[in-house]
Amino acid sequence: MRLALVKTSSMGDVIHALPVVSDIRQALPGATIDWIVEDSFADLPRLHPGVRRVLPVAIRRWRKSWLAADTRAQIRQAKAAIAAQPYDLVLDLQGLLKSAWIAWWARGVRAGFSRRCAREPLAAWTYGRRYDVDMQAHAIERLRQLAGQACGYPVSGLPRFDLAPPGPRVASAPAGRYAVLLHATSRADKQWPLADWQALARRLGDDGLALALPWGNDDERAQAERIAASTPAAVVLPRLSLADCACLLRDAHAVVGVDTGLTHLAAALDRPTVALFAATPAWRFGPYWTPRAISLGELGQWPSVGQVLDGLDEVGRA
Repeated sequence: MRLALVKTSSMGDVIHALPVVSDIRQALPGATIDWIVEDSFADLPRLHPGVRRVLPVAIRRWRKSWLAADTRAQIRQAKAAIAAQPYDLVLDLQGLLKSAWIAWWARGVRAGFSRRCAREPLAAWTYGRRYDVDMQAHAIERLRQLAGQACGYPVSGLPRFDLAPPGPRVASAPAGRYAVLLHATSRADKQWPLADWQALARRLGDDGLALALPWGNDDERAQAERIAASTPAAVVLPRLSLADCACLLRDAHAVVGVDTGLTHLAAALDRPTVALFAATPAWRFGPYWTPRAISLGELGQWPSVGQVLDGLDEVGRA
C-alpha cells in the first residue's frame, strides 16, 4: 500500500501526527509512506524511519507573493514532485482548505475528516472518503482514529513515536548532564512568567545541573539571555535547526517547556519532560503516553516553581 500523509503545520501538530506512521507500519508492514509538510518543518517527519520520502511545500512563504514568477515556479515544482507517482490513499490529517488543496495535487483516493470533524468544514467536500472521530479525544487520538478508519485497521494502546534523531551530540550543548528550558512560544498567553523561569534556572543551577536555552528569533534570544543572566549554569545556544534541536533534546537529562512544538518533541523522544499549560487544555494537547512526561497547570493558572521542581523529580524517577 502506498500512502501520502498531508500534515503541513504547525510544529506541534506535525509531531502529534507522527504516531500515525507507527500505527500504519505495525498494521500494514509493507506500506510505503510519504509525508507532505511545510519546508520549515521537514526535519520532523524525517525523524521517523517509517517515512520513505518527505515532500516539502512552502504555503506560508508562497502566500506572501502568489503572483511572483519565482513563487509560481516553486509551486509547479512542488506539484510535480507530489504527483510523480500514484498513491493508493492520500490522507489529509489536517482538515484545512490549504491542506485539501495540497492533497489534490497527489494522484490517488483522497480521505480526511468528515464535515463535522474537519477544522474547516469545506475541506471535507474535497475528499472521496470522510470519517468521523471523537472530537473530545486528545489531538493524537483523533489523528490515529482517522488513519485507522481510512486504512482499515483497529487503533489500540498508547501512541508510539519511534523517532530516531540521526545526528551526534550538539556541539554547543553544555558538557555533562544538562536540562533544556523551552521558554519560547509564538503566543504571549502561553508564556510562563520570566521571573518563574529565572527562579527555576537558579534552583536547577544550584543543584549542579547545566542549562541549555535554545531560541528561534531575536525576541526569543533576548528572553533566553534574560533567563541565563540569573545563573552561571545557563548557556544561550546558537540558533539550531530542527534536526539539531531533536538531538539536543534526545541527549537532555530533563526538559521543561511551555505548550510549544519542541516540548512535545521532547516527550515524543521519551525524555523526562515537564510541560507547562495555562492557555490551552493539557488533556487535549499535553503528553500522556509515557510516565516520563507530565503536564502541569490549568486553564488560566500557571504552576509554581515548586510544582515544576516536584514534577521534575517525578518524571526523573519514572
